[in-house]
Amino acid sequence: MNADREKWILLVVLSLIWGSSFILIKKSLEHFSPYQVGALRVLIAGIILMPIAISKYKLFPKKHLKWLLLAAFTGNFIPMFLFPIAETEVSSSIAGIINSMMPIFVIIVGALIWKFETTKRQMTGTLISFAGVCLLAFGGDGEGGKFKLIPILLLLLATLCYALSTTTVKSKLMDVSSTVLSAFVFSFVLFFPSLVALCFTGFFSTFSFSENNLTGLMFVGLLSVFGTGLAMMMNYRLLKVSTPLFASTVTLLMPIVAIIWGLLDGEKLSVLQFIGAGIIIAGLIFLRARPAAIKK
Repeated sequence: MNADREKWILLVVLSLIWGSSFILIKKSLEHFSPYQVGALRVLIAGIILMPIAISKYKLFPKKHLKWLLLAAFTGNFIPMFLFPIAETEVSSSIAGIINSMMPIFVIIVGALIWKFETTKRQMTGTLISFAGVCLLAFGGDGEGGKFKLIPILLLLLATLCYALSTTTVKSKLMDVSSTVLSAFVFSFVLFFPSLVALCFTGFFSTFSFSENNLTGLMFVGLLSVFGTGLAMMMNYRLLKVSTPLFASTVTLLMPIVAIIWGLLDGEKLSVLQFIGAGIIIAGLIFLRARPAAIKK
């Protein structure tokens, strides 16, 4: 499969998986605290990927350890707690919408830290889609359009963390395969911190095999396997076959998936949000299209 086709397939599949993560977080919060959801999400992914990490331990990029730590904590640890905390105050749809600001942060972080070059067409396409995101956001959140500042700021911080991780991986960790990189991140780097965090939440002293807890584990398990482990492998692969800005456009499709799940779960959607979704798609089409050649 050529790289151009592969990157668009990965974009669509990742959008579906990560767009579904917000409703899974919401359902997990019905059974566990936000700190327990975050810690369990990382810990379960680490356990699942442990065999890969152990079998490939000789490939551990020691010379890039500081970049691996930076990418791991900003992309796969801090946001895992910020999103559940924020979703105790805002809907899963709004969480997906705010997360779609990631391309903007990628442009900013990439230009300021890594000196990435971006074309005017990429920036224009991203801004068009972001205009759609604004319509989605201000079109209502199912609570009369009322927004709460602190959870919105937490979501923005989480999105900034994702952008920092994405650009770090693209700049410093491209020589490590996507599967091995995911395994190292969750099983070697983040396993112990997530276990310690879970202990501090009192999870092990209060957990019982009740129907409520087992249902909660099912939601967190789905979130970990698909929304964390598998999705990060695909995301690292997407970074290899595309650019950080293109990879970050997955967050422009995610709000559509998140809102659909929100509708199915009883959250409201306004006319402006429908219009915003259309503008997001238009921006992605513009981002993908190649300028027509000038005939001489």
